[in-house]
Amino acid sequence: MKKTLILLSLSSLILFACSPTKTSETEVITLSKTSTSWNSTALPNYPDGQPEVTILKIIIPPKTKLELHQHPVINAGVLLKGELTVISETNDTLYLKAGEPIVEIVNQWHYGKNEGSIPAEIIVFYAGIKGMPITIGENEKK
Repeated sequence: MKKTLILLSLSSLILFACSPTKTSETEVITLSKTSTSWNSTALPNYPDGQPEVTILKIIIPPKTKLELHQHPVINAGVLLKGELTVISETNDTLYLKAGEPIVEIVNQWHYGKNEGSIPAEIIVFYAGIKGMPITIGENEKK
């Protein structure tokens, strides 16, 4: 009887020790799913041609204003650190904080500025066409 009790206890201990433990689960959070940019402008159709995806990490120092520019391709990003303000030529304004997404305006002049005290870090994904620029600066304005 004593042997049976010891074997049952040992078996239970082994089964418990070998059972899978739940340490974490994969979680998927949709940050954005849209057909419009941050100022509610409809995104354009993709142009014909060989697709080219560009992914950039952009670090904007504190108290820095970027030049006026536009993007001829659809792009979206997520601000990783800091804060960023994006202002269109018509004064539409978006205030981003770390963790927030942005679906950029396309073919519209705008600029960003970091008014904070730490660098703003953003990862941006551009869905363009091979050979097509992803950003056109004010000095290239036609």
